[in-house]
Amino acid sequence: MTRRTWYTVMNALVVAWLIAAGVIVVVHRFVPAGAWLMIHLLLLGAISTAILVWSQHFADTLTRRPPPGGRPWHAARLAAHTLGAALVVAGMTAGQSLLVLIGGALVALNALAHGATLALQTRGALPARFAPLVRYYVAAAWVFVLGAALGVLLTQLDLDDRQWASFVLAHLAVNLLGWIGLTVLGTVVLLWPTVVHTRVTPGTDAAARRALPILVLTTLVAGSGALTGILPLAAVGVLGYLAGAGMLVVEWARQARSAPPSSYASLSIGAAVGWLLACAAALGTIVALTPEPSDALRSVQWLIAPFTIGFAAQVLLGAMSHLLPVVLGGGPASGRIAANELDRGALYRVLTTNAGIVVYLLPVPSLVKVVVSLVVFGVLVSFLVLAVRALAAARRLRTAPAAASAPPASTGMPRSAAKTGEAPQIVAFQRTGREADAVARNSITGSSGVGSPGAGTPVARTRSGAVVAAIGTLALAVIAGIALDPASAGLGVIDTAEVTPTGKTTTVEVSMKNMRFNPGEIEVPAGDRLVIVLTNDDDTIHDLVLENGVDSGRVQVGDTVTVDVGIIGQDLDAWCSVAGHRQMGMVMTVIAVGADARGVSVGDGSSGDGSSSGDSDSPDHQAGHGSSGEPGARNGNEESAAADVDLRAEPGDDFDPYDARLVPTPAATTHRVTLRATDALREVAPGVTQRLWTFNGTAPGPVLRGKVGDAFEITLINDGTIGHSVDFHAGQLAPNRAFQTIDPGEELTFTFTAERAGIWLYHCATDPMSLHIANGMFGAVIIDPPGLVPVDREYLLVQSEFYLGPQNDIADPTRIASQHPDLVAFNGYAAQYRHAPLAAKTAERVRVWVLDAGPNRPSSFHVIGAQFDTVFVEGDYLLRNGGSTGVGGAQALALMSAQGGFVEMTFAEAGEYPFVTHIVSDAEKGAAGLFRVTR
Repeated sequence: MTRRTWYTVMNALVVAWLIAAGVIVVVHRFVPAGAWLMIHLLLLGAISTAILVWSQHFADTLTRRPPPGGRPWHAARLAAHTLGAALVVAGMTAGQSLLVLIGGALVALNALAHGATLALQTRGALPARFAPLVRYYVAAAWVFVLGAALGVLLTQLDLDDRQWASFVLAHLAVNLLGWIGLTVLGTVVLLWPTVVHTRVTPGTDAAARRALPILVLTTLVAGSGALTGILPLAAVGVLGYLAGAGMLVVEWARQARSAPPSSYASLSIGAAVGWLLACAAALGTIVALTPEPSDALRSVQWLIAPFTIGFAAQVLLGAMSHLLPVVLGGGPASGRIAANELDRGALYRVLTTNAGIVVYLLPVPSLVKVVVSLVVFGVLVSFLVLAVRALAAARRLRTAPAAASAPPASTGMPRSAAKTGEAPQIVAFQRTGREADAVARNSITGSSGVGSPGAGTPVARTRSGAVVAAIGTLALAVIAGIALDPASAGLGVIDTAEVTPTGKTTTVEVSMKNMRFNPGEIEVPAGDRLVIVLTNDDDTIHDLVLENGVDSGRVQVGDTVTVDVGIIGQDLDAWCSVAGHRQMGMVMTVIAVGADARGVSVGDGSSGDGSSSGDSDSPDHQAGHGSSGEPGARNGNEESAAADVDLRAEPGDDFDPYDARLVPTPAATTHRVTLRATDALREVAPGVTQRLWTFNGTAPGPVLRGKVGDAFEITLINDGTIGHSVDFHAGQLAPNRAFQTIDPGEELTFTFTAERAGIWLYHCATDPMSLHIANGMFGAVIIDPPGLVPVDREYLLVQSEFYLGPQNDIADPTRIASQHPDLVAFNGYAAQYRHAPLAAKTAERVRVWVLDAGPNRPSSFHVIGAQFDTVFVEGDYLLRNGGSTGVGGAQALALMSAQGGFVEMTFAEAGEYPFVTHIVSDAEKGAAGLFRVTR
């Protein structure tokens, strides 16, 4: 394999990871663990693969000797990392901790092997000025072993909130400052003077030698402080890291003064190093000022974008823009034309990316963030397009007949490289006089040099054009975001024609906690502009929507946003639009003090262009980014689907009855179950469809079954649109830990041991609990009583209620509060077993487990034409095989909400036996079905 082919194949792995990350950026709202995937496909995938490729390349160059094992061993390490990273991604996506363990172990062992290979390569190498830089790669690889181990432990250990936050902070510190940070800093020592075309300053190599032990030690101190929860120690580590990095930055600044950066590679690398230092400084400040790891972790969330995009992604693309032409081979002309392609629009791309990150970090409306982030994403993705163009252009030049006879152009490459067609080793050199000016000019314009079309373009004009274009692009993005949701920017929502503005602003701080706004009433002088500083002090996501159309967008836990309500001319109602929160009392009133009795017209709650900013069908809601209400949230004027109920109608062609048959109890003593909270459109009666919140896509959720003493390892993954939780009545655990609410994209793992027999309810316990249960979030756990005798047939029926919202929408919280259901059903579909009767045969013994999931109504299970000779309820037998007389019987199994049991019977003759709840009005609403008994 030629050198060019080798690097093309190796870098194709990097590109593949980048493409995967790009796809997830677009669809992350619709895939499990989307936020985690966006970060790790970039960092664990693309960045880490690039480090394995290019650190070996630089080690070969600096030590002037091949590595132990040569290319086959290098290829094996890359394959091992790719497989390990893919297993980690698959495990996190599928909720399989074993895959994460295997993949993470493979990644860690491969990092250990990579570091050992580089260390062995340096032994016996000929003395070289910059050979000690390889030690940066060795140290980074071995630090990565610790970082990968921390990541794996996060998925394997049962950690409380404080321990979890400590592990995550340590994982971040060790991997970002160590694995990526050390690699980048060691590489830039030599790469920086190369890309700016200047000589290495005399003190650079000495600074690099002195900085390395400081950087390694302080990375470990920062990680240790975070891991142990001693955050001041972590702050000391980060501060020391900045000091070590500063020693190198001083030398790079000197080099930049003599040759200012102008190419895409130099501008990107310079900006990336700046983001690294800024993010490290912010991280150190946060851990120094925050006493608790959980609070610190929440506070560092805003650093994710600048760390991953500003630093990691930018340094990767900048370095590859320089290195790809170097390793492509084919002679100086081929390398030059590839470099020119990769350098197109350099200043514009760098300015748009970095200014876009700054805008994203500002307190701008949610949709502005979305549009700006898409612009930045598009600019970064342009690298892939330019890389394809570069490869194609270089190939065309290599294969052109005239290429062989064309005189070599001056590129600063050694003559030997031009003769052999191989790319040179990385050499720092200096261009002087007119040649240096030409390089700077060509880097900005994307020209190829002497005689190129752009060679005469003035540099200042090109720079100013790029600056104007970048500013214009971001300005348009901001305007587009505001146009999509003008209310979020306080525009076009209040008609002030009948109120005289005072020119004053009233600013009020409002806290959201315990399903309440505090204060719940705000008095504002009529004519004043009202600005609300809104803080979410609760443990779940909230928002603030006012009747004039202004909304805050989603406010994450611990976040603070500023809401400009506009000029106040009359009283306004306000509420939280997250499903069910308003019904639980999360409302607020704005009182216009001094307004006349007529009040002031505030329009119809629409924005100036006629689009309702508070409507659930607005683009903000559809995009799923920071929307102010729940997808599918409605105003109070839409009709309930109760008007469409006709239980005598036939189900549609796609009717698929819930399988009520129970499988035998598994022999295993440990049961690992993944529950995914998802939204799903489901028909709940003929012609009636609701948007249910489900566990694993069905209501009821999956049935869990075991024996007394069995362990159940539960992993809850929230793929829904709001916070959810799961409360297992079969376990005895502290609910504030195991049953806590997690936000979309998060997951939670806990274990309980089944210590008592019975049929137990599990359900979402997130407020308002009645809404979450009524909207489908419930299921059954069956723990067999000791000595349970096998029967011929065994069924499960879970009774629940529907309080219908509009078609294709969620349940109506007001109807739930009335406790008058529209439908009552067994296993999630009203009267479904009339259309798909349960089978039995005469003389067979049939056991029916029944659970009342509620949320409100009791049940009285009865089979018309049959009698029960065995009744088991809430953990014990009320009647067993006819009781003490041997001829005792029962006619109904009475259950309150969240109670359960089973009955056993035999059918004397063939025929159809209706089963119902003998709370007859509920049976008439759908809690009914049939046994079809044959001989």
